[in-house]
Amino acid sequence: MHLAAGAAALPIVMRFARAQAYPARPVRIIASNPAGSSPDLVARLVGRRLSDRLGQQFVVENQPGADTNIDTEMVVRAPADGYTLLLTTTTNAINATLYPNLNFNFIRDIAPVASIGRTPVVMAINPSLPAKTLPDFIAYAKANPGKINFASSGNGTPLHLAGELFKMMSGVELVHVPYHGSYMPDLLGGQVQVAFTTIPSLIEHIRAGKLRALGVASARRSDTLPDVPTVGEFVPGYEASAWYGLGAPKGTPTEIIEKLNKATSAALADPATKSRLVSLGVEPMSMTPAEFGKFMLDETEKWGKVIRAANIKPE
Repeated sequence: MHLAAGAAALPIVMRFARAQAYPARPVRIIASNPAGSSPDLVARLVGRRLSDRLGQQFVVENQPGADTNIDTEMVVRAPADGYTLLLTTTTNAINATLYPNLNFNFIRDIAPVASIGRTPVVMAINPSLPAKTLPDFIAYAKANPGKINFASSGNGTPLHLAGELFKMMSGVELVHVPYHGSYMPDLLGGQVQVAFTTIPSLIEHIRAGKLRALGVASARRSDTLPDVPTVGEFVPGYEASAWYGLGAPKGTPTEIIEKLNKATSAALADPATKSRLVSLGVEPMSMTPAEFGKFMLDETEKWGKVIRAANIKPE
């Protein structure tokens, strides 16, 4: 009986020892975005804080291409030992529906580790439009169906879907104009009249009066634009944001995931980390692995409905 009890306890002891020893070598964070982009900067900031707390280097590897699908599959196929992590983003949730023939399932094959934060989206228009408020815009758009162009950085991107969700929930007809480069010159020039984009990319133009912010797409008003209402105040239930988190291959030991989650949450609570994230336009968002898993699933289902309803196809 003593032998049997010892044998039964052995796997628990081994898992505990493995978690205690982790990390014993550098950890990779795979990011789909190029170096210097906002997601890359977020990944590097969090990586440095995890290095400080866990005593090993957390190294960001940029693997751009195929709209995040290459880097995600790389992590899905990696050993489930905690030494290869994925910077998860809104795009992962979108691609689960946008690309029907992927070799992996984002929700099934990526274990949620920790949330990092979200970047609120703002709805901004060229001041040439005769709309001072969001209700004004909705009324004008309904009176002029198909005559307002909204710009995005490409078909099926998070900011394109933010616009499509607005169209669905407000009942207006806008013409989507996807850009492969920057649409900012055309938005400022009035060739396109509205865009749904992250606050940091537009804030200076809004402050200078070159663009007019009609609403922020977060659940509450933004500290950066405190006088701008939320879109949800006029279109109940509307919310759209770019978000970041960490994922790991399915089967990564729970003890390791918990250790990473606690270290990430502690980093997000640090005032210096908070301040740096806010300077990047990111609102810190701390969740348990279970909470983050539900969040990822909810986002995947939410954007899946938009993609199917608008019949959006990848470029």
